[in-house]
Amino acid sequence: MMKNYSANEGRYKQMPYRRCGKSGILLPAISLGLWHNFGDVDVYNNSRQMLLTAFDNGICNIDLANNYGPPPGSAEETFGRIFKDDLRSYRDELFVSTKACHEMWPGPYGEWGSRKHMLASLDQSLKRMNLDYVDVFYSHRYDPNTPLEETVSALVQAVKTGKALYVAISKYPVDAAEKIMVLLREAGVPCLIDQLRYSMLVRDAEKDLFELHRKEGVGCISFSPLAQGVLTEKYLNGIPEGSRAAKESGFLKVNQVLPLIEKVKSLHNIALDRGQTLAQMAIAWQLTDDRVTSVLIGTSSPTQIHENLKALNNLQFTREELDKIDQIVNTPPFWNFSA
Repeated sequence: MMKNYSANEGRYKQMPYRRCGKSGILLPAISLGLWHNFGDVDVYNNSRQMLLTAFDNGICNIDLANNYGPPPGSAEETFGRIFKDDLRSYRDELFVSTKACHEMWPGPYGEWGSRKHMLASLDQSLKRMNLDYVDVFYSHRYDPNTPLEETVSALVQAVKTGKALYVAISKYPVDAAEKIMVLLREAGVPCLIDQLRYSMLVRDAEKDLFELHRKEGVGCISFSPLAQGVLTEKYLNGIPEGSRAAKESGFLKVNQVLPLIEKVKSLHNIALDRGQTLAQMAIAWQLTDDRVTSVLIGTSSPTQIHENLKALNNLQFTREELDKIDQIVNTPPFWNFSA
């Protein structure tokens, strides 16, 4: 059972908290994503133990979306059940987000960035999560066919009606990101944070998005910091049976992983010299950059959460280590996450 607050204030002592852009919000250096392992297909007690373990260790930022599961919506339902049974009295210590724009129901209003979809989706998400409001409501992807002004109007209404405290974006190309940030700022509801894919193997954000964040005072939360498991020991000796890459369905493919094995082995050797696992080093590497507010992890067990938290034990890199990492990752072959 969850310890009471007075007995467990220590959960905040070991976790660094970082300023989110120019806002008043501090986020934990490591956040928990419920993209995988919280759906109806997963073991509820394991999902519950992961969420409680994260919270008991200072991970108060919980990242959801309407379509997380599977099936879509079920991760929010799992969270809502855990919240109702274990965490309701801790609502003011939790920072909970959800998102809309990906396909959720049949017909023309079940996805994308219209007011109709965004606000209906938020109402559904709140019901599934047993919440009166979310801390952050995201536009989960850029909709090239809906005027950004319309998407902005939905995000602004979510805040002004008290159903969200902040708004954010995810996976926007830089031009659209800049435009929506300006529109939100002018509407008096500034964008809090931009959620984007970032890891040692995927560094596109360094080209222009980080500079945009600085200019607009927006925070950054990175997802897929372990490149869907590629930046772990899992694939050092090929494609193990039962791994994500070995499955016929899913986002990670064999032809994405195999060309990178030698590169991953070289990174693994640097991690060993640092006294870390490759996964721990991959998380710690991101946290050397103050442009990254928080690193979003996905886990399959409470033990894995504890292992990821050990990244915080060694956040210092020498110049030589950073140069070696850059040399390795900037040498072909490169990670193709869309293959």
